[in-house]
Amino acid sequence: MIAVTKEDDKVVLRPAGDSIVAATIPELRAKLREIVASGARELVVDLSDVLMVDSSGIGLLISAHNSLKKVGGQLAVIHASADVLELFQTMRMHQHFSVSGN
Repeated sequence: MIAVTKEDDKVVLRPAGDSIVAATIPELRAKLREIVASGARELVVDLSDVLMVDSSGIGLLISAHNSLKKVGGQLAVIHASADVLELFQTMRMHQHFSVSGN
């Protein structure tokens, strides 16, 4: 189950399972859309349990970043594993939104 906690305009989302891949995207996309539609302007995605992110997961995070940017918000990714952090840096995702490791 996706864990979501809210503090004012800040929402922390912690994906269920150890991967953000094509099979998990529909549920996660729906939750992200719901969060943005609810008025959240700061979204933090906590990847503490995530060991793998595929191209669909990267696309989803970029889409969330773009949606938040349109409404003056921002996305941050925290607690990325070393492998995921390296992937994000290789893809230059850290140039668009904040990305930090464990």
